[in-house]
Amino acid sequence: MGNVWIALGLTMLAGMATGIGSCIAFLAKRTNYRFLSVATGFSAGVMLYVSFVEIFFKGSAALVERYGEPTGQWINVISFFGGMLLIGLIDAFIPDAENPHETHSEREFAPLHDANAPKPDFEALQEKIESHTELGLHDHSAQHQKLMRMGLFTALAIGIHNFPEGLATFLAALQDPGLGVAIALAIALHNIPEGISVSIPIYYATGNRGKAFAYSVLSGMAEPVGAVIAYIAMRLFLGGESGVIPPQVMGVLFGGVAGIMVYISLDELLPTSRAYGKGHDSLLGLIGGMVVMAISLLLMK
Repeated sequence: MGNVWIALGLTMLAGMATGIGSCIAFLAKRTNYRFLSVATGFSAGVMLYVSFVEIFFKGSAALVERYGEPTGQWINVISFFGGMLLIGLIDAFIPDAENPHETHSEREFAPLHDANAPKPDFEALQEKIESHTELGLHDHSAQHQKLMRMGLFTALAIGIHNFPEGLATFLAALQDPGLGVAIALAIALHNIPEGISVSIPIYYATGNRGKAFAYSVLSGMAEPVGAVIAYIAMRLFLGGESGVIPPQVMGVLFGGVAGIMVYISLDELLPTSRAYGKGHDSLLGLIGGMVVMAISLLLMK
């Protein structure tokens, strides 16, 4: 039972990192895009390395032990791509305008720190987005109601994304607390830009920093909530009389988690990292994350 509480605590800390993003948006005099680039690249490096080197093979070992060769390997591979399909379907149902990983411009940040700075001309930005003359900006509107709606949709989009991410962190920590710490760190770094994405439109809509911060934190809390719901469901429906989740079920889940993390890294983190950074910032963060993860895994042996 001790591992369950450790796993839940790590998942909660990772989810609450959206609040750090909100604080950065409101408190930092100037957004450090290079830090965000390296941090999201680092997160991608951790996720990719641990998925291919550790989690995928944990799933394979459990399934081969139960079903033998080559059936276990086939199930593991299907689980891996099934995880990709799951997160891909979630992405498909989220409109681009509410995608939580789009980059905010300096013009959107400026009024947060300088009351005299003019608010961005959101209608003009929208026209530029539609004409593809300025990529990477959110679809904002001048009307407060539309801004609030957009902020809430962004929070909802992040919440939906965070359900499988929370499950990934929780399952890894449940099986191996040391591995869970590394994944929780990667998820936390990846949640920082998401917190910024929720805070900015809600702040412009309400003028209330506290409300914007609260919504950003709530969007991240979908991770522990999703993990708890999934764990209870697995215990009730798959755990049998003892309530213990069978190794083969954990194997399938690990294969799926590896697929989810690889998809997140390639579809969200690396493009975001490159959008925020310059030169080789993204690549340096990616390699740094892999190196740190590799050393961590070796020290935990």
